[in-house]
Amino acid sequence: MKIEAANRSSVVRVESLDDGAVWRVFLNTPKANILDAEKIAALTSLFGRAHRDASLKVIVIEGEGPHFSFGASVQEHLPENCAAMLSSFHALFRVVLEASVVTLAVVRGQCLGGGLELAAFCNRVFADESARLGQPEIALGVFAPVASVILTERMGRGGAEDLLLTGRVISAQEAFRLGLVDELHENPGDAALTYARAHLLPHSASSLRCAVRAARLGFAARFREEIAALETKYNDELMRTTDANEGIRAFLEKRAPAWKNQ
Repeated sequence: MKIEAANRSSVVRVESLDDGAVWRVFLNTPKANILDAEKIAALTSLFGRAHRDASLKVIVIEGEGPHFSFGASVQEHLPENCAAMLSSFHALFRVVLEASVVTLAVVRGQCLGGGLELAAFCNRVFADESARLGQPEIALGVFAPVASVILTERMGRGGAEDLLLTGRVISAQEAFRLGLVDELHENPGDAALTYARAHLLPHSASSLRCAVRAARLGFAARFREEIAALETKYNDELMRTTDANEGIRAFLEKRAPAWKNQ
């Protein structure tokens, strides 16, 4: 049976499986699956609905087409849009925490920027050999607030700072070695569903949610505190620099940035 996302938006497609115990969620604007304002709103609404569905146990998130997501909309990072974009994007992750449903990410192809933040925030990440993962924000003269918190949880500080400070994109194999990817499979979508059915669906939905909240208790408190501070730093400090604005405009204009180091 197929159901629509909570706001009835086609940018996120949802399939209800296993008598409603599993939602298979597709970012549905291939090939890039950009996390723009419309898709962020659809996902936020979806997780709000998930929070209210007592029978739901697992949400599997993947990208329609060959890629998971190229990341957030760079256009929405322009100064006139940035504050609203950050606020709504960070609200999505707060709603994910509040829902406390087990989340599994299925990663194929490009998984960059905000796309990697969404995948890394899931409880478990399944990928295939085509996956390429990275936080390229620094190349645009900005930083990734959500990744600044979640990547240290997954990879440790050394691995997280490598990706955050260099902007380099890594292979699926390297991501697996670093702990950014939990499992590599030829068909990660099938593997995620097999994992859910074998290891999660036998359990109580209410108990699973309690277990998710317990496992993430410290992280959730730290995330809420740190993301608020990072959002302020991004808006009040970073976006007042010349280079942050130059990097974003250079990307949109398809040219190399001319850094002034200020």
